[in-house]
Amino acid sequence: MESVFAKTKEKMEKSINSLKYEYNSIRAGRANAAILDRIQVDYYGTPTPINQMAAISVPEARILAIQPWDVSAVSLIEKAILASDIGINPSNDGRIIRLVFPALTEERRKQLSKDVSKIAEDTKVAVRQVRRDSIEKIKAMKKNSEITEDDQKYGEEKLQKITDEFVKKIDEICVAKTNEIMEI
Repeated sequence: MESVFAKTKEKMEKSINSLKYEYNSIRAGRANAAILDRIQVDYYGTPTPINQMAAISVPEARILAIQPWDVSAVSLIEKAILASDIGINPSNDGRIIRLVFPALTEERRKQLSKDVSKIAEDTKVAVRQVRRDSIEKIKAMKKNSEITEDDQKYGEEKLQKITDEFVKKIDEICVAKTNEIMEI
């Protein structure tokens, strides 16, 4: 039964990591290199992440600088950023691409906060689904006489405690991201 708990925690941890990855791509008015993680550049016929083609730095709070190692890739990177959904127009001087993050309006902050809450709620649903699957495994173990009824009850209670712990983590991450959006 301990293996069920370990697998449950592992799957729930993956949900938390997915949540953090999703939050990194949300543009919160502050320059964040993680916003470029999903963008692939067609570099000599191969989809390549920007961070493998260029040095990415944050010279100022709202500016992201991208300096490709191959100067001929500047236009390719710029084209990939324009084609993406990040909503920022790049500017380049032939060597460096700059992304200037505009200050967020109050309306945009509220919309981003709603998006953050929705993503957190989706993650909670995923965590609860993992719990449901694990409870089914425990019930199957009871049905196959591998564990007693008391073990089943203990297992279900422990799974609920694990779930509550992960839901609390999700709430904390959500509050932190919402605060980040609202205070900028």
